[in-house]
Amino acid sequence: MKETLEKLWTEYLEEDCATFNIGKERELANKSIREHKTINGLLTKEQSACVEEYIDTLLEIESLLVKKAFFKGCEFTASFLLEVGV
Repeated sequence: MKETLEKLWTEYLEEDCATFNIGKERELANKSIREHKTINGLLTKEQSACVEEYIDTLLEIESLLVKKAFFKGCEFTASFLLEVGV
């Protein structure tokens, strides 16, 4: 089951869910871009590089947690359906 979930995640959901297709997502993405430009304008190159590394690490953690939640949700759903006999 893990292989199937991994394939579903990497070949479909990860790419599909990474697109901004609703107004709120676009609004937040644009705000993030503006804030990023402002921050970079205030920092030295060294400070900016440090902030970028920090952001990359946070995004990596978030990505792993989202993937873990997806897998757990699918496993729960499969267990639930088997238990109720659907």
